[in-house]
Amino acid sequence: MILPTDNFILLSLINTKLRDEYSSLSELCEEEDVSAEEIIFRLSAMGYVYNEAYNTFKAE
Repeated sequence: MILPTDNFILLSLINTKLRDEYSSLSELCEEEDVSAEEIIFRLSAMGYVYNEAYNTFKAE
């Protein structure tokens, strides 16, 4: 998967995939061959953090 350049679209895409297809961020990254570090960095710059219990990125 190619990550969108717009961070709001990235947030929407990642949360949708986590909700509908993957049980964890690490599973998503492994299956889609994307960097968890890049996703976390980009979304944290917008004030979002990964919540493992809910398997979603949420605003801090």
